[in-house]
Amino acid sequence: MKLVKSLPLMTATGLLAACAVGPNYHRPSAPVPQAFKEADGWKPAEPRAPASASPWWSVYEDPVLDELERQIDVSNQTLKASEAAWREARALVSEARAAYLPTLGLSASGTRSSARASAVTSGGSTVTQSPTGHPSNSFEALATAAWDVDLWGKIRRTVESQEANTQASEAELAAARLSAQAALATDYVDLRVADETRQLLDETVAAFQRSLTITQNQYKVGIVAKADVITAETQLGGAKSQQLAIGVTRATLEHAIAVLVGKAPADFSLAPAPLGAAVPVAPIGVPSTLLERNPTVAAAERNMAAANAQIGVAIAAYFPDLTLTGTTGFAGKAVDGLFQAPNAVWSFGGNATATLFDFGLRSAQVHQARAAYDAAVANYRQAVLSAFQQVEDQLATLRILEAQYAVQDQTVKSANEAVRLTLNEYKAGTVAYTTVVTAQATALADAQALLQIRQNRLNASVALVQALGGGWDAATLGKPEGAAAELAQTPGHTP
Repeated sequence: MKLVKSLPLMTATGLLAACAVGPNYHRPSAPVPQAFKEADGWKPAEPRAPASASPWWSVYEDPVLDELERQIDVSNQTLKASEAAWREARALVSEARAAYLPTLGLSASGTRSSARASAVTSGGSTVTQSPTGHPSNSFEALATAAWDVDLWGKIRRTVESQEANTQASEAELAAARLSAQAALATDYVDLRVADETRQLLDETVAAFQRSLTITQNQYKVGIVAKADVITAETQLGGAKSQQLAIGVTRATLEHAIAVLVGKAPADFSLAPAPLGAAVPVAPIGVPSTLLERNPTVAAAERNMAAANAQIGVAIAAYFPDLTLTGTTGFAGKAVDGLFQAPNAVWSFGGNATATLFDFGLRSAQVHQARAAYDAAVANYRQAVLSAFQQVEDQLATLRILEAQYAVQDQTVKSANEAVRLTLNEYKAGTVAYTTVVTAQATALADAQALLQIRQNRLNASVALVQALGGGWDAATLGKPEGAAAELAQTPGHTP
C-alpha cells in the first residue's frame, strides 16, 4: 500500500533529527572529603561485613531479627506504596517512548445521502425547493498514520527526563526499604534492651527483697529502728514500679515491629531474649563511594538529571513542530468490489506549526525549567552533605561510646562490689542502712546506664549501615537486579 511505501520516507525524516536542544547532562560537583574525619585514629576492633549474598543485618547474628527483616519486603505496606510509585514512573517512560513512533489507526464509514433542499429568496419571501437528484451511497475503509517528527529533541528530552525520574523513584524505593529495615533493627534492639532491663529489675527486686528481709529480721531482734524497715520497703516499691513500667516500653516496641512486618499487633508477639553483646561495625570505605551507595543521594542526583532534561523540553517549544500524516484505503459507492484497485485512494502530507508571539510564555517556561534544575542541584549537594554528616555522626558516636562503655563497665563492677561490702557492714552493724540504700541505688543506676550505652552503640551501628547504603549500589538502577525489580518479584508481593 502507498502508506507502507511512505514509511521509509518518514523514517528517513526522523533520522535527520539528530540534534536535541537544551543542555546535555553532566553531574555537577559536590563537596567530597578525602577521608572521614571521625574515623581518624579510631579503628573498630572487628569491622564486619555481611557474607557474600547475605543481607546487611546478618552481621548481628540474630536469627529472630533475620526472620523479621525478611518479612519487610513481603508485608510492609509503606514499602508496597513506594514500589507502586516506581511502577507508575516506569509506565510513564513507556508512555513517553510511544511518541517516537507513528500513531496508526483504522476507520470505516458508510453513508447514504441525496442533494440537500435549497432555500431561494424571491420578492422578500423565502421559498423552499424540493430536493433534486437521486440518493447516493458512499463507503470508505481507510488506514491512517500520523507522526510527530522529533526534529528538535523534545520527545527525546521527555523520555530522558522520565527515565531519570524512574531511576530516582527506584532509588527512593531503595531508601524506603533501607529505612524500614533500619527502623525494624532499631526497634528490635530497643525491645531486647527492654528485655534486659526487665531482667535487671527482676534481679534488683529480688536483691531488695532480701535486703528487706534482713532489715525486718534485725528489727525484730531490736538491732535496727523501724525507719530502716520503712526505707527498705520504699526502695523495694520503687524497684517494683520500674519493673512494671518497662512493660509499657516493651509492648509499644512489639507493636511497632508488628506494623513494620505488616501484621496486626494482636496477632504478633516476641518472646523475651537477651541482647547480643557484640557491636558490629561495617567497614566504611572511602567517602567518594558514598555518592553511589547512599540511595537518598542517588535519588537526588537522578532528580537533577530529570530537571536538566526538562530544560530541553522547554527550549524545543521555540522551534516548529512537524507532523507527517498519511492515509490509504478504498472508497466507493458500493460495498461489493470496494476493495478493488480502482477504488484505492491515498494521501500523504505534512504540517508544520510554529508560534510567533506568545507574550513571554515560552521564555517563562525556560526560566522555570532552569530554576527547577538549579533547585535540584542545590538539593543534591545538600543530600551529599547530609549523607556525610550522618556517617560522621555515627562514627563519632561509635568511637566515643566504645570508650564510654569501657569506663561504665568498670563503674558497674565497682558499684556492685560497693553494694556487697556495705551490705556486709550493715549486717555487722558498722554502717547505717542509708549507706546500703545509697550503694544499691547507685549500682542500679550504673547498670541501667551501661545498658543504655549498649543500646546506643547498637543503634549507632544500625544508623551507620543505613547511612552507608546497607550494601545498595546505584549501579543497579534500571537493571533487572535492582531493588525495585527484586521487590516486585518477591513471593507474596501482589503488584
